[in-house]
Amino acid sequence: MPELPLSRPRLPRPVRLRSTRAPAQQPVSPVARRDEIEGEGLRWIHIPRPASADGEWLQATFGFHALDLEDVFSRNQRPKLDRYDDYLFLVMQFPVYEKTRQRMVSVELDLFVGQGYLVTLPSAELPPLEALFERVTDREELRTQLFSKGAGYVLYRVVDACVDASFPMLRKMGLKLDQLEDDILEEQRTAEIVRDINDLKQEIITFRRIVRPQRAVLGDLEKTKQRYLAEDMEIYFDDISDAAERIWDILENHKEVIESLEATNESVLSHRLNDAIKVLNAVTVLMLPATLIASIYGMNVLLPVVGGDPDDPANFWILSLIMLATIVGTLGFLRRRGWL
Repeated sequence: MPELPLSRPRLPRPVRLRSTRAPAQQPVSPVARRDEIEGEGLRWIHIPRPASADGEWLQATFGFHALDLEDVFSRNQRPKLDRYDDYLFLVMQFPVYEKTRQRMVSVELDLFVGQGYLVTLPSAELPPLEALFERVTDREELRTQLFSKGAGYVLYRVVDACVDASFPMLRKMGLKLDQLEDDILEEQRTAEIVRDINDLKQEIITFRRIVRPQRAVLGDLEKTKQRYLAEDMEIYFDDISDAAERIWDILENHKEVIESLEATNESVLSHRLNDAIKVLNAVTVLMLPATLIASIYGMNVLLPVVGGDPDDPANFWILSLIMLATIVGTLGFLRRRGWL
């Protein structure tokens, strides 16, 4: 997006705020919690699940472009980076595993960074961001260390924490893949394995859908040159870009592995089905001669071989021996041909 000339955002008086809410005279739409940390000439404003009144407050306080604020409240935004004269606006997405629904979801994180401030607006709970904000709030030495390096460095730490949170999830995926590989050769969990493969495949697809468009944004962030970003920030953002590429490489490997496991599982199921059909066919072929003999001698006619008296008890044993000999002979023939 081309740079748009905007006036320098108007910064309010340095005031340390915690869990503030908009004044009563502002619109009555619901307002999310608005936390703020200040130190070393830098403000970090954190607004989880922003409401419309928060957008009005941001526009009145910093003068952000209306289209950017519209993107904040518009869900399903693709990751992007907009450069302005006085601030950067980033839309990023990060994967989060919901334990309640046991599925991978995407959480959008909108960021405004300018001279002396950073605004983070996650659409839902983003654990690595929340953990970093709490640490900076509770530990004064960490706050001084981060804030003294400027808004660009704090932006780096926020994005880096959210990107690095993907690696534990990828390791868990790798463990699941290893477990599936061991389970495929076992016969006890045939039905469960198909479901597990499908669930894990969906997780990998969702993960890839989140990460793919963000790689370009991180590459653009690495090349961004703004006066409110320190000169040495390029190497930090390059580190994030490298981490994103490693994540993508791992996902590519997981994708190939899950597809291979799916094909292997289908081959194993097909092999087991063929074995079952083979046994059933063998039983059918072995019993067919006996069935034929029983049908012939079940007719109400004179019985060849066994004599003309159908009431003779020896006839049963003679016919049984004939059928047994036929079955044994058929079995020997099938084994000699290698069919059994």
